[in-house]
Amino acid sequence: MTAIPPPPAHAVERPRLRSRLDATLNAPLSVVVAPAGSGKTVLLSQWAASHPDVRVMWIGLEPADSDPRRLLDHLLSAVRPDGSGEVDLGRPHALNARTIGRPVLDSLVGVFREHPPVVLVLDDLHHLAGSPLLPDLWWLADNVPDHTHLIFSSRIDYGLGWGRHRLSHSLLELRQRDLAFDETASATLLERIIGSPVSARTLAAVMERTEGWAAGVVLTGLGLRSEDDPEHFASELRGTDRLISEYLSEQALAQQPAERRSLLLRLSVLDRMSAELVESILSVDDATSLFEALERESMFIGALDRDREWFRFHPMFRELLRYRLKAEQPGAATEIRTAAADWHLARGDAPSAIDYLLEAGSWERAAAVISGRGREVLERNDTVSVSRWLDALPAEFRTTRPDLEILRGMLLMMNGDAARAEDVLREQAERPTLTPARSAIIHTYLAARVQFRPDPRVALEAAESATTLLREHPDLHPPELLGLTHPHLLHASSLTSAGRALFLAGDLAAARRRFDEALTVPGARYSLYRVHVLGSLALLEAWAGRLRLAAAASEEALDLAAATHLLAHPSPADAFLAAALASIERATPSSAAVSLHEGALRAAANHRTQLMWIAHLVRVRSEGDIVDQADRPPSTPPPIVAAALEAEEARALRVAHASNGGLHHPPAGRWSPLSFEATAAALTRNRPDLARAHLDAVSPEPPESMPRASVEQLILRSWLDARELGAGAGAKAMHRALELASQHDLVAVFVRAGPEVIRLIADLPGTSTTFRASVLERASLLRRARASSPQLAEQLTDRELEILAYLPTRMTNIDLAARCYVSPNTIKTHMAHIYRKLSVPNRNSAVARAQDLGLL
Repeated sequence: MTAIPPPPAHAVERPRLRSRLDATLNAPLSVVVAPAGSGKTVLLSQWAASHPDVRVMWIGLEPADSDPRRLLDHLLSAVRPDGSGEVDLGRPHALNARTIGRPVLDSLVGVFREHPPVVLVLDDLHHLAGSPLLPDLWWLADNVPDHTHLIFSSRIDYGLGWGRHRLSHSLLELRQRDLAFDETASATLLERIIGSPVSARTLAAVMERTEGWAAGVVLTGLGLRSEDDPEHFASELRGTDRLISEYLSEQALAQQPAERRSLLLRLSVLDRMSAELVESILSVDDATSLFEALERESMFIGALDRDREWFRFHPMFRELLRYRLKAEQPGAATEIRTAAADWHLARGDAPSAIDYLLEAGSWERAAAVISGRGREVLERNDTVSVSRWLDALPAEFRTTRPDLEILRGMLLMMNGDAARAEDVLREQAERPTLTPARSAIIHTYLAARVQFRPDPRVALEAAESATTLLREHPDLHPPELLGLTHPHLLHASSLTSAGRALFLAGDLAAARRRFDEALTVPGARYSLYRVHVLGSLALLEAWAGRLRLAAAASEEALDLAAATHLLAHPSPADAFLAAALASIERATPSSAAVSLHEGALRAAANHRTQLMWIAHLVRVRSEGDIVDQADRPPSTPPPIVAAALEAEEARALRVAHASNGGLHHPPAGRWSPLSFEATAAALTRNRPDLARAHLDAVSPEPPESMPRASVEQLILRSWLDARELGAGAGAKAMHRALELASQHDLVAVFVRAGPEVIRLIADLPGTSTTFRASVLERASLLRRARASSPQLAEQLTDRELEILAYLPTRMTNIDLAARCYVSPNTIKTHMAHIYRKLSVPNRNSAVARAQDLGLL
């Protein structure tokens, strides 16, 4: 966030343009697109000053704002300038080196909705040219609340996403032709700068050469201040806008006394200037007065903050100054940047110091400062910045320093750039001088690919190699890299990766052994790692059906994350998703929504695609067929998720009695969701022989460690006995299934099996238990929600019927989203499906039609 820049003293009022801006305040977006120096910022600052009744917040963008963490911080500061309250958007976006991401943007729109009306100006948007963040900003413009107005100001006409706004909102677009000064405005501006009117011929020459370009007029005025023949001066201007800019800037600079000119050249080296910094490294006596004088003289300087502590030159002017400094004082820039780095280091500002050292070409010092950073880099989500610094070091410099390249590979992996990380780490693994200590680091972080890339076997192999090295070399002394390479930490990390790989491959028993071992090693005392492994164990237990153990491990992970200020970090993603999955298995999907949102947000933060697939599966089980296929994660799902999603498709066909419902053969051996669905499909089609063959082809799972699988097999045995031997024959197996399920709160496994299993439970002899009653109650609720009408060609889904029940109320889509624990966009999709299936155009018609059909 930056302060709204005050218009310069010589600025000319633009009432016509201000009126056009006024007219579009009720629209979501306005754009101002024109070349540098066209007066975009001045116009917008004048407009803001003319509206004391409007809350206008200003974000002056810089190239560093292509870091999504920085940009999101700006957006949050804009909507909450007083910092009131705590807002947790997850903030794992800081680890994503590319985009903010849809989950965080959804949360951000919610924050905008909760705060007062605001006009948000994003100035100098061209600094994000080529950034993947741009689509995030277009999406934001499409989805901001009605009381929010965005103004994009840029030198570049991106054009993305503006067509819809032109059609729907009469998008305001101010361009170079709109901003160009006419003769009256130019004459006024020149008179204010020079101090006296210009002649008609001089004005004509200025207009001919500058064509009303604001910066050209301003710079001409600065040059005319001391010209004996202003008309000749103006008429001699030639060339493109850029060349005119450089020529006029040089003329303005030439008017300065030699001492002031030299100081300006040296000041240009600093990206940002404060009085203390300038006085310290450039021996200026009173930098505050200097800044004030430069502002008065229109020397292209402006404040960056409300307190006017930090300043910077206009980039165009700064570039010219730097060019002149390089020509006139070779080596001066390096000396100043080194001094600035020392100044920032002395004040604990390592990031600014590193940037200056890199600009100065001080590779050794920059590398030393980067390598000296500790584990707080990971804990504070600063890994993207460190990775950027390492990338800025010359490749030939890094290649002679294996520790820097290994660190770079580690950071790329943490940031989710797994493909590049693997390339870097494997290249280092092939060095002939590779030591066991460095090899242990490399294999530990190659194993971490398990969270980002398909084929968990590759990660498992790397994890096993790392643990073997650590076991065979107990006295290893790896190089210190971010405080993360102690053998204890490497051991804990490699065991956790091995457990994750085995889990994603479907070997839950072996995965549990790795997680249990990981929790016992010294490295698991590190809070962040412990949160990771507890969350992964919780996810495994939820998958296996040990829901109470899953809840305990998830709660421990989240409590630890909260106590160590890691709750907003990506590390608790597994724990949140475990809690969501447990809610689904308890047949209470609405209570899963918050945990699912939090887990998905953190998984997407650094592109942990394998965890994103688990979130997708939980969403499918929660929302059914409404899940948009476009929301599927990238890449390939891990084997355990692929099998579960295939089973979901088979279940949908089975429950709908679809003719193409699958009588397929599941893989023999280990029990899986596909095994259940294949057997259930056979029973539904009255093929008990095939069902028995499926059951006999798999090994029974131990009920104490895999209760969900054991319950599923008992349900199917009961169903099979009833189908072959008649009513009551399967009672014993169903009683055992209910007893085992009650120990772990497993409800959904019965409900999802279908109505025939529910009838078997309802007809069981003997006194009903509380758990049995809860299963029947939940099934009854879903059956009532599943009420259908024979007059509909396509029946409404359970979720659509649930939403339909709220349509007679006055609840808005936002209210419905909150009630149903989904996003407003998901509600819109549901509504569209309801309207289509009922063949109605709107909400009132849907209510009337549903009442006619008996659905309401």
